[in-house]
Amino acid sequence: MPEIYRVDVEITAPVYDTEVTARVADAVVNLFPNADLEEGPGEIRASAHSLDHFSEALHRQEILDTARSEFFTNRAGESFRFALKKGAAFEGRVNFAVGEEDELGEIEVRVTVHEPTLEAYVDHVAPPTEDGRPIDP
Repeated sequence: MPEIYRVDVEITAPVYDTEVTARVADAVVNLFPNADLEEGPGEIRASAHSLDHFSEALHRQEILDTARSEFFTNRAGESFRFALKKGAAFEGRVNFAVGEEDELGEIEVRVTVHEPTLEAYVDHVAPPTEDGRPIDP
């Protein structure tokens, strides 16, 4: 029987005067297509209850170890957060924002895991690897 996950995903992205709001919204939707978007003054907010599409992108790009590192490094209790580059997201690619903040800001994602555990959910989204390949449970 497949595991049932209960998570809340909160996504925010600033929209600067030099940007087209629809393009920032597209960047969010490209990586989180099931998110409910809201446009507010100077930002896009979205919420979702799954990272399945995002997980597929991590697998496709073969960056599972990088994702796991980001998730566990930025953990607080049963939540973790990470930031993504807007330009890459607009193209449908995952590029974690590390170091200095991008001049256009970044897509900020906060994931709160309610069931079963944060570790189990991270293993679902970005499973551990051996020689770059996911380890079967």
